[in-house]
Amino acid sequence: MYSGFLLAATEGGVVDGLKHTATEVGEKFGFNTQLFVSQFIGFFVLAFLLQRFAFKPILALLEDRRANIAQGLADATRAREDLAVAHRKAQDLLAETGTQTHRIMEESRVAAARVAEIETQKAVAAAADIIAKARHSNEAELARLKAELRKEFGRLVVAASMEVTGKILTLEDQKRLAEETQRQIAA
Repeated sequence: MYSGFLLAATEGGVVDGLKHTATEVGEKFGFNTQLFVSQFIGFFVLAFLLQRFAFKPILALLEDRRANIAQGLADATRAREDLAVAHRKAQDLLAETGTQTHRIMEESRVAAARVAEIETQKAVAAAADIIAKARHSNEAELARLKAELRKEFGRLVVAASMEVTGKILTLEDQKRLAEETQRQIAA
């Protein structure tokens, strides 16, 4: 079906008609072949110059910018991931610090209670020691006072005996009376 059309077009029927029509249209609109060729050459020279000196640098600049933007997006994504990791680490560190703080506070409470107990025991022991020393000191003072009292009492008995009897007692009599008096006081 198409083969007949192609055969007719190649034999000159349609092609010659198109040439004739193109020529008529070109003459009607003022087609100038020299002007057309010069504009055609100017267009290709301009297209070449634009391609070489404008489009390529602009495309290279756009490609660099696209690469920079892609790198910036990659960096931003990596920074976001690093920030998330740092945030998780900070949360973990805060949790660990809280746990350690709680543990240290508990240990401090236990140590303070232990120190308070030790200090209380030391204070009780010191108080008991002070009481024992005071008791011993009191007993020693009491014994000394009793001894002085006995001597004084013996002296008073001897003096009273001398007054009552009116005689002077010998040293032996004085000792004997003092000893008897002390025995009676001790009993």
